[in-house]
Amino acid sequence: MPDVGDQSPDFTVPLAHDGDPEPFTLSDHLDEAPIVLALFPGAFTPPCREEMSQFQNGIDEYRDVNATLYGVSVDSPFAQKAFREEHGFEFEMLGDSNKEVIEDYGVQIDFADMGYYSLAQRAVFVVNGDGEITYKRVADDPHTQPDFDAVQEAVEAA
Repeated sequence: MPDVGDQSPDFTVPLAHDGDPEPFTLSDHLDEAPIVLALFPGAFTPPCREEMSQFQNGIDEYRDVNATLYGVSVDSPFAQKAFREEHGFEFEMLGDSNKEVIEDYGVQIDFADMGYYSLAQRAVFVVNGDGEITYKRVADDPHTQPDFDAVQEAVEAA
């Protein structure tokens, strides 16, 4: 699992936005830094909706410091787009259905009792313009929400 100070793993996954999905490569977007990668287990689940809603509530603070936020889960880009539209999220979503991001960042979690495997742990990474991870938080419990104030502080420091 990459840590603060490490180079962020590069990846290419579908971007779920207003049009059809299109490829998104992290290294091609470093000019949008600081970049917040908010990984979550699954679209449309109550804890994930709560997390993404909290990020949406603070969207202006991220914009004020020219930060870019991306929600990331193993859901398809079509599910991510629907999730985004249904809840009015103003940030983009990335569909990691091939599980490249969660593998590269080492944030896989299983919910064996529910029959779900290799989902994203609830995690937040902040990446600066050099591609370096400047903040990392990985929740042990998928119901634990990020420390939104700490994420904002990390973004401002990046």
